[in-house]
Amino acid sequence: MGGRKILEKRMIITQHIGMAVDLLKKGETIAYPTEAVFGLGCDPFNKDAVHALLKLKHRSVDKGLILIAHDWQQIANLCAPIDQTALERAQATWPGPVTWVFPASDQAPPWITGKHPGIALRITQHPLASALCQAFGHPIVSTSANIEGEAPAKDMETLQRYFSTGISLILDAPLGDLSKPTSIKDVQTGKIFRS
Repeated sequence: MGGRKILEKRMIITQHIGMAVDLLKKGETIAYPTEAVFGLGCDPFNKDAVHALLKLKHRSVDKGLILIAHDWQQIANLCAPIDQTALERAQATWPGPVTWVFPASDQAPPWITGKHPGIALRITQHPLASALCQAFGHPIVSTSANIEGEAPAKDMETLQRYFSTGISLILDAPLGDLSKPTSIKDVQTGKIFRS
């Protein structure tokens, strides 16, 4: 068709948060370090971006996704009201490597909660991930960088092997010192979904 060329998107490896924020705003998927593994992220309020990320991972939207944030103000509106004691239980662990499932408010996107009545949230302690959320101005999706059923990527080589295409940028920085992904607990009951 004329002289049209289809240009393949190149993956950028950088520590430049501003570049990552620009890509998130455009609906792109990025990879970044978390407390234990590399995560994949996108704008949780952009339905098309979330579905593109899920397609990349071969993951069903029904399973729901974790969001990470810089502080409580970024995620408070996504939670339905809960008992103050339960809220303090979660906040006592943050910033930190515990993901809490809160009852979702009507502002929580259904493509984030999946088939669940709750929403999984974490105020991350990873300095780069936290700075990314702060610069972006609201939470981002945080799902382990893997194809469904495979081990999460803990190094650049595995990350690039899983995703030779589909990721626009990798924020390259050391992972945190956790040996496995963060625990997931119910904020109201303390029930452990993932230890």
